[in-house]
Amino acid sequence: MSTAVDDLGAQLIAAENAHVAHNYHPLPVVAARAEGVWVTDVEGKRYLDLLSAYSALNFGHGHPAILAAAREQLERLTLTSRAFHNDKLGPFATALAQLCGKDLVLPMNTGAEAVETGIKVARAWGYRSKGIAPDAATIIVANGNFHGRTTTIVGFSDDPTAHDDFGPYAPGFVHVPYGDADAIAAAIDENTAAVLIEPIQGEAGVVIPPEGFLRRVREICSANNVLFIADEIQSGLGRVGETFACDREGVVPDVYLLGKALGGGILPLSAVVANADVLGVIRPGEHGSTFGGNPLASAVGLRVVEMLASGEFQTRAKALGEHLAHGLESLVGHGVTAVRVAGLWAGVDIDPAVGTGREIAEKLLSRGVLVKDTHGQTIRIAPPLTIRATEIDWAIEQLRHALS
Repeated sequence: MSTAVDDLGAQLIAAENAHVAHNYHPLPVVAARAEGVWVTDVEGKRYLDLLSAYSALNFGHGHPAILAAAREQLERLTLTSRAFHNDKLGPFATALAQLCGKDLVLPMNTGAEAVETGIKVARAWGYRSKGIAPDAATIIVANGNFHGRTTTIVGFSDDPTAHDDFGPYAPGFVHVPYGDADAIAAAIDENTAAVLIEPIQGEAGVVIPPEGFLRRVREICSANNVLFIADEIQSGLGRVGETFACDREGVVPDVYLLGKALGGGILPLSAVVANADVLGVIRPGEHGSTFGGNPLASAVGLRVVEMLASGEFQTRAKALGEHLAHGLESLVGHGVTAVRVAGLWAGVDIDPAVGTGREIAEKLLSRGVLVKDTHGQTIRIAPPLTIRATEIDWAIEQLRHALS
């Protein structure tokens, strides 16, 4: 950074580095405002956002309908806690339950909270409904998973960066290879309460399981009286061209874990959604959150669900996803070794001969495109579902230059 304007960005980055814990390694850009699919930094440079805050911004930055719902609710009521009822939680929960085809919603704030809640629900269901012996319940999880960063969750991660030096860890989790339904079947015993999986693994690099895997998981869980818990926090709510990634195989899990895009890119909002025979095992006082189900988040969440109910965003993601896939596949053999695409969500494996994922992300940054690397050689692409085909084409052209 050399100009006076550049110095502002440098100063802000320095202040952040000096006073914010270094639990992230951000790319060197300081965002100041955004609209739709475009972000503007403090120096006035515009960037095409191909990360969408890890799918939290499925509807883009500042979607007018979502902002309107938030503004209206800000003027009325923002927080009561669950000590009292509010006039937005019921309509939101009704709409979300209908979208999922379920009975009940347990609202929380962050994705990790939804996963922790799902774990508690599965264990309580195992003891109170299935009859598992006290403190013996187990949950089957997949290698390569990413479900959050709480101590319970990182305890069953096999990523050293997430896992190491944070123990001791909670027991009760059984690992199997991702995408291997036979391994799940073999791992089930009388103490198995649930199978917890991402229908598509996001942090791992948009890893898509083999065709039929989710159907087999559904069959195995049903046959063995085991809950199928689908972590749709990144993959759900229109991202893959369907409302949920499980819809790609016509599968309905027992429990949906939702978050990120549910808050419309405005505030944290997550939820566990299931039928009454599952979520009904939780009794008053056993679980909760001061902010969970607050009227502001509920108003925003209701607007998000209404937007998804039209099917418009799912249709866009499916059609534009095919366009994205075609463009990315043209790069295989030209600095890219493999691509995996589901709707408007892609993992792009970078040939080590041309650089690391981080290096390509930095080159794209210099060309006005925002992406993020993961696991060394992979970049993830997840633009807002409002992106246009011409913008996708431009981004792929910038990637082509970055690889050359």
